Amino acid sequence: MRPFTFTRAATAADAVQTVACDPTAVFLGGGTNLVDHLKLGITHPARVVDVTGVISTEIHESGDGCLVIGAGVRNSDLAADRRVLERYPVLAEALLSGASPQLRNMATVGGNPLQRTRCVYFQDVTTPCNKRSPGSGCSALDGYTRHHAILGASERCAATHPSDMAVALSVLEAQVRVLGPSGTRSVPFVELHRLPGDHPEHDTVLEHGELITEISLPAPWTRRSAYRKVRDRASYTFALVSVAAAMSESDGKIDDVRIAFGGVAHKPWRALRAEEVLRGGRPDDHLFRMAAEAELADARPLDGLDGGNAFKIPLAARTMAAVLRDLTAREGEG
Repeated sequence: MRPFTFTRAATAADAVQTVACDPTAVFLGGGTNLVDHLKLGITHPARVVDVTGVISTEIHESGDGCLVIGAGVRNSDLAADRRVLERYPVLAEALLSGASPQLRNMATVGGNPLQRTRCVYFQDVTTPCNKRSPGSGCSALDGYTRHHAILGASERCAATHPSDMAVALSVLEAQVRVLGPSGTRSVPFVELHRLPGDHPEHDTVLEHGELITEISLPAPWTRRSAYRKVRDRASYTFALVSVAAAMSESDGKIDDVRIAFGGVAHKPWRALRAEEVLRGGRPDDHLFRMAAEAELADARPLDGLDGGNAFKIPLAARTMAAVLRDLTAREGEG
C-alpha cells in the first residue's frame, strides 16, 4: 500500500471542496471496498478524506411520506429498521443477501451503490483492464466469463455491478441526494449508474468531488416486494443472477410491476420490457415466460475459458418467474 494523506473532514462541504480540488483524492465511508483497492494496488489516492463524521446516520420520514436515509447509515441498521421491513421488504432482503454480517456492520448506504466491480481482471493489476487502466484492453472478453455481463456490455468492458442493495433501490425508484462543489442536486437512482460504452472507467454519472448525502425512498405503492439472489455458494459471494420485484394486482390482473436484475450488467438492470409485457396481464407462467423473453432478447452471452455465461439467460428468466410466482401467491394469501 502506498502512503497517502488522511484527512478527517469538519463538514460535508469541507470534504467536497477538499476532494474536488485534488484529482487524486477520494472519500472514505465504511471503507469496505476502498481498503481492498488500496491493498490490491487498484487505486493510489494521494489523499483520503474521512466523511463518516459529517454525513447523516439518521433515518427519518419526510412530510410527503418518503423515507429519507442518511448516507452514513450502516447496511445492517437499514436492514433492521422497522419501516424498511414493513414497507420495503425487497430492500431488507437485498441488504441481508449482501456480504457478511461483519461487512454489513461497516458498509454505508452512500458507499454501497458506489462499490466497484468484483471482476477478477479488474482486481488483478497484472492483467489488462479498461476500467482500471483505460485503453489497455479487456481481459474478460477472452477469459473467464462466468460472472460477467449478458446485457449492456461493450467491446471495452463486460463487468457486472456487485451491489445487491442497488438492485432493490432501482425497483423502489429511489432518489439520490448529492452534494458537490456547485451545490446540491438529486439524481434518480435508475440514472445513477452507467453502461460501459467507450468509457468503462466511469461507473456512475457523479462528477469527481460529488458526495452522496442521502437516499430517499418514495412512499410505497405496494408492500408486496421481494429479492432473490442466485450464487455459487450460500454465503458471502456475489450474484450470478439476482431479481428484485414489486407488484400489485386487482381483479386478477397485474396493475403495476417493477423488476430489476443484478449480476447481468454493468449497472442494476431495470427490466422495462418485461414490465410492459406484464402490466394488465393475468399472472401465470406463460405471461412470466413472455416477459422474460422480451427482456432478454438482446442478451449477448460470452464464450469463455470456463464455458461461458450463456447459462445466465435461462437462469435470469427462471429466477424472475420464481419471484413473480411468489408475489402472486402472497396476493392469494391476502
